[in-house]
Amino acid sequence: MIQQKRVLGTFTLAMITVAAIISLRNLPLSAEFGLASIFYFLVSALVFFIPIALVTAELATGWPRAGGNYVWVSEAFGKPIGFFALWMAWMESVAWFPAILAFTATMLAHLIEPLVPGLEHSKFFYFVVMLSVFWGSTFLNFLGIETSGWVSSLGVLLGTLIPGALIIGLGIWWAFSGQETHLVFHWKSLIPEFRLNNMVFFSGILLGLAGVEVAAFHIREAKEPQKNYPKALAIASCIILAVSILGTLAIAIVVPQNDISLLSGLIQAFKVFFQAFHLEWAVPIIALFALIGSLAGVNTWTVGPAKGLLVTAEDGFLPTPFKRVNAKGVPTGMLLFQAGVGSFLSLIFLWMDTHSAAFWILTALSAQFTVVQYAFVFAAVVRLRYAQPNTPRAFQVPGGKSGIWCVSVIGILACIFGFSIVFVPPSQLDVGDKAVYQLMLLISFVVLSLIPILFVKRREWKAKKKG
Repeated sequence: MIQQKRVLGTFTLAMITVAAIISLRNLPLSAEFGLASIFYFLVSALVFFIPIALVTAELATGWPRAGGNYVWVSEAFGKPIGFFALWMAWMESVAWFPAILAFTATMLAHLIEPLVPGLEHSKFFYFVVMLSVFWGSTFLNFLGIETSGWVSSLGVLLGTLIPGALIIGLGIWWAFSGQETHLVFHWKSLIPEFRLNNMVFFSGILLGLAGVEVAAFHIREAKEPQKNYPKALAIASCIILAVSILGTLAIAIVVPQNDISLLSGLIQAFKVFFQAFHLEWAVPIIALFALIGSLAGVNTWTVGPAKGLLVTAEDGFLPTPFKRVNAKGVPTGMLLFQAGVGSFLSLIFLWMDTHSAAFWILTALSAQFTVVQYAFVFAAVVRLRYAQPNTPRAFQVPGGKSGIWCVSVIGILACIFGFSIVFVPPSQLDVGDKAVYQLMLLISFVVLSLIPILFVKRREWKAKKKG
């Protein structure tokens, strides 16, 4: 095996983690909690973000092959279960696509609002833009044209860093300049109301903190990983929590809680801030920046997760249509299926009364797939500590077997709570009939989860037939 050079220091590892996690799209969702969002972010970091970072670092250094959770879960429980876990990760992205596409449509509506007002409230506009961008990105990737590094960097700069720094700075100025605020700065406001229908957005915060395993994939290139990775994790956690909390409060401080739109909350806040400086003309510029960032994100993520699932093709899990790859090496069959499911889920924007309700349902579905795949990862790391104790790991979760059990149980419990809580309709949104809402989530999750099970049974049937 070729020994990789250890060139990544503590700061670089921390920045990789920050880049993988930070996004402004979920800030309006967490702003619904007001000052209590601080409590939810801290709890999410302790029971979800940090446990995932620790266990994926151990797994990535012990089993560094391509495939991520497919490799880890397969090593622990066999390839069929590994395939199911990887499918959950892919479905997380498929369910997430309509949500980011809706954000894209929202930013476009605000960008052209001076010319064509009222598009933000048009269901038809949202549906057309979402499908156009999704299918356009899909066919663009058929040509093997993936977003280059500089385009992705430009998207992060314009879509996240500049608006993020600006809204945090404006929020701090607003808080200390004596302006009217919609937040009550009191110690009691830090503790949320522990009612299920008020806590449901907690799963959205968990989803916003997912993805830390990206840094774990680089840990074999890190200098003194057992020492530096925990430091990098501490630095990244502080930055991510600071940006997330300050950005959330910046929205909550100027937009009344009952008026926050899950899709337009960012623009709502900027409108208030810019009005104070008579800079209303700058709102479309911010919308343009956010639009560029979301388009770069859509294009980057269109082919990536689909290619990841192709790892399972050589193990016979995927039917022939799903294994089709064109001359450019692009998994066209997977992309078409992905676009089809994403388009079907996008129909919810035509059906729901409000865009915020539709956005939340898609976020909730994506959160369910997210926590299920992480539950498998937590179980796998415990199993492998016993089944393969001698496999070299550049990093291990501290505390021996007691430590790995403690971290994994906390993570699994957080996943169970995050999965279950979304079935409670949020008090902040009108999602229509409660039973219909719950049935929609349940049927969507079950149907999309049955597909990999059918593929596994098909593989077993073919193996028996050959035998």
